[in-house]
Amino acid sequence: MAFVITAPCEQEKSGECVDVCPVDCIEEGKDMFYIDPEICIDCGACEAVCPVEAIYYEEDLIDEDMPYVEKAKEFFNRK
Repeated sequence: MAFVITAPCEQEKSGECVDVCPVDCIEEGKDMFYIDPEICIDCGACEAVCPVEAIYYEEDLIDEDMPYVEKAKEFFNRK
């Protein structure tokens, strides 16, 4: 997994990230968006346009954001 969408996206769902993704790897869930780790090409376009700064490279996540890695995996049914 490259990029992960974290807590600031919950209930926000602005969607700019979806519009700029060149490979359509971002999908809308019930409460937030999720990045498909199997499709993401690590381009960073989504991170640059996120108005709530919710998108981070997985290696840059703080401990509190680690559950969002699992949430994305579960969303896409990949463990």
